[in-house]
Amino acid sequence: MTEAFIYDAVRSPRGKGRPDGALHEVTAVSLSAQMLNALQQRNHLQGHAVEDVIWGNVTQIGEQGGCLARSAVLASDLDQSIPGLSINRFCASGMEAVNLAANQVRAGAGAAYIAGGVEMMSRVPMGSDGAAIAVDPSLAMKTYFVPQGISADIIATEYGFTRDMADALAVESQRRAAAAWAEGRFARSIVPVRDRNGLTILDRDEYMRPGTDLAALASLKPAFKEMGETMPGFDKVALMKYPHLERIEHIHHAGNSSGIVDGAAALLIGNADFGRAHGLTPRARIRATAKIGTDPTIMLTGPVPVTQKILQDSGMSLSDIDLFEVNEAFASVVLRFQQAFDIDPARVNVNGGSIAMGHPLGATGAIIIGTLLDELERSGKTTGLATLCIASGMGVATIIERV
Repeated sequence: MTEAFIYDAVRSPRGKGRPDGALHEVTAVSLSAQMLNALQQRNHLQGHAVEDVIWGNVTQIGEQGGCLARSAVLASDLDQSIPGLSINRFCASGMEAVNLAANQVRAGAGAAYIAGGVEMMSRVPMGSDGAAIAVDPSLAMKTYFVPQGISADIIATEYGFTRDMADALAVESQRRAAAAWAEGRFARSIVPVRDRNGLTILDRDEYMRPGTDLAALASLKPAFKEMGETMPGFDKVALMKYPHLERIEHIHHAGNSSGIVDGAAALLIGNADFGRAHGLTPRARIRATAKIGTDPTIMLTGPVPVTQKILQDSGMSLSDIDLFEVNEAFASVVLRFQQAFDIDPARVNVNGGSIAMGHPLGATGAIIIGTLLDELERSGKTTGLATLCIASGMGVATIIERV
């Protein structure tokens, strides 16, 4: 099978997902086009240089609706002969786009692809597209549906994670992200976002709170306690599914959960012939990809079984992996991953994660692959695994290896 290589990876800085956020004036199509242009310019792509643009975004409605990928191509400087495919695997959409591209290359269906994703959460609110599992009573009852925040609290309750443990992870995420920015660890990948006049409007992750400490987090009220304990009483739904639990411990709040932000990311994926033809040197090979379905109520445990699956499918073991990127959707997701595999926290999310910098839903999967690649290069390590939890109970993972 043909090998698939990562030739380049870029991302935007992440803006606060509010009307006063720096990127609020930028549409999803515009931000996507800026990422495509960055890859085109950095790698001198001319004509029909890539087979397709595969682009993830989650809330596919309004200005993020239609085939946003094709709109982004037409808004960019890429040749109009390049098509576009929009996909949605919830929070793993950006990673799934990369995995689809890699597997197309490996199968010989085209020499190169651009893959990534976008989410403008300040402009298109999360959940505004509706979802059958949340709004169709027959499906919601069958699956014991609860909102993701409740799922995160179920994980904490089931696996014994305390508020103090979650807050400590959040403080460390902020510390690592601040250190990474201070040391320029993201410099190779960051593409400053510009307005229509060409003026830079954001060149640094805006959401970070580097001064966060345990005392500050201790003052925050649990975000999902009220929705769990009052009508519609999601705690009661959860306890019907998990009767061995006496109650749900609500430990998550805004400070130890991922931030709502705007952002985009893109990777250039191709085979060896593509690199030679364009004078490009591969940075890493995509060694394996995997996806899996999991319990839709607890919902966010997918990184554990999908990691088990990808290691088994690839004939690898945990000892073969140097670094891990596990999306910090909620603190308990990362805590559970570390617990399940007894992994040294120093190998996980080395440069902070979505608690500190935010989680632009459709882009995050592509962002963390790029972050993992940059850190492997910086630290001189070889192999990394990136994974995300996913709404409705799924998991996706990617293993990359430096060339």
